Amino acid sequence: MELEQVDTEKAPAAIGPYSQGVAHRGVLYISGQLPVDPETGAVVSADAALQAKQCLENAKAIILQAGGSLEGVIKATVFVADLSKFDEINEVYGNFFGSHKPARACVEVARLPKDVGVEIEMVVALA
Repeated sequence: MELEQVDTEKAPAAIGPYSQGVAHRGVLYISGQLPVDPETGAVVSADAALQAKQCLENAKAIILQAGGSLEGVIKATVFVADLSKFDEINEVYGNFFGSHKPARACVEVARLPKDVGVEIEMVVALA
């Protein structure tokens, strides 16, 4: 089985025993991205919209490192600590993808790593 680990310095380093992304047979699986600035290692803001934007930018960096594009995103899963922030997060998400509309799930969870408000993972077609 050919698994390719995908890592980039343009996204935050993994905070545990996992890869930023793994590619297999033309599909990239991106680990949940937190709203962490890859240069400073700090959470960008307490604001849900700014957190969502950073999560998306981090995922984009991994996609580009793997040779993919945003148009290849098949599915995203958005984890939020407070679903009342859905509209703010949704607006950022919609602007990020433009006319491309990947499948998506959005789930409220009790807690996220580093006590952030948003985490986003993706599945991306590379071919």
